[in-house]
Amino acid sequence: MGYSKVNVHELEAAGPGGVVRFVRRELDLQAFGINWFEFPPNADGHPHNEQDSGQEEVNVIIRGSGTYVIEGDSVPAREGDVFRFDPETTRGPKAGPDGLTILAVGAPRGSYEPRGSF
Repeated sequence: MGYSKVNVHELEAAGPGGVVRFVRRELDLQAFGINWFEFPPNADGHPHNEQDSGQEEVNVIIRGSGTYVIEGDSVPAREGDVFRFDPETTRGPKAGPDGLTILAVGAPRGSYEPRGSF
């Protein structure tokens, strides 16, 4: 089959605190990682980096607001914000009073080959 489809609202909540929906696993993606995170109001996410995996990561704030603690600095996060993180950058989300929904996408640096002027 040339495609796969999932609905994040039909995936079982898993991972630390039950906030992760493992989209990559369900789609059987091989080229990059993608996961959906739903943090309840005022919840702290897991501070981490991707130094061991070498993944550059993008986090898209889908809904809600809060902050990211990035290398010890608090950076506001709100719906529509897009964060890019180097693999060695330690970061951790903190949900605000309305919760925080994040789509995280990552792949090892150098695995993407830009085409054209896009």
